[in-house]
Amino acid sequence: MENEKLYQMPFAKIYPLLKSKAVKKGRMPEEVDKIICWLTGYSGEGIAACLQNGTSYGGFFENAPCMNPKRELIKGSICGMRIEEIGEPLMRDIRRLDKLIDELARGKPMEKILRG
Repeated sequence: MENEKLYQMPFAKIYPLLKSKAVKKGRMPEEVDKIICWLTGYSGEGIAACLQNGTSYGGFFENAPCMNPKRELIKGSICGMRIEEIGEPLMRDIRRLDKLIDELARGKPMEKILRG
């Protein structure tokens, strides 16, 4: 049930929180967009369209143009759970984005964040 609340939440409500987390730690808002584009395949215009049309957070991931296959390299803990142990694919991808934004906020270089 908790997952469903998150999935139904508007992407427009979560997106500013992701940006704010990074900016508070001295990172640029554009870096958050770069991470989101890398992970999901959305363009900047695609992200803007999702913000405008009321896309849910779950829908944002479910309708992503091309989830990056390198996302499987994202490992570790987020919110007290190991990403690789999360059984539900949608929640696993959501937590992967959380992990990438955490890495950005902690000052990790962008090429390492993007598993390059």
